[in-house]
Amino acid sequence: MSDSIKFGGVTLDCPNAGELAAFYAEITGGEVTVPGEHWALMTCPDGFAICFQGAAGYAPPTWPGAPSSQQIHVDFDVDDLDATERRVLAAGASKYEFQPNDHCRVYADPAGHPFCLTTFAVLQQQGLTSA
Repeated sequence: MSDSIKFGGVTLDCPNAGELAAFYAEITGGEVTVPGEHWALMTCPDGFAICFQGAAGYAPPTWPGAPSSQQIHVDFDVDDLDATERRVLAAGASKYEFQPNDHCRVYADPAGHPFCLTTFAVLQQQGLTSA
């Protein structure tokens, strides 16, 4: 036995776990590996997993700011913001009016969770920005 801690994933509350898992599987090219209305698991091609948990009375966070914080958001590294924007909008995402910068775009998934498409990793690789 050890007292080490490993990151195991993240779980998002939502109205229907299976539907939101299917949305994220579609936009990432992933797979719903555990389907279900009340709890579901989606695994990305790189092995990263997101869990979804049905929550009675779910209310989506707001972005930016009040009346509630975004609580958590997921970032997805992309090469082409315009091309990936078309994909996520077609899959059911909506784009927030306020956008924080030119290398990151913020959207809401069908349950209202904010998520970002970002070229920050590409810019870092090119030496155009620092962490």
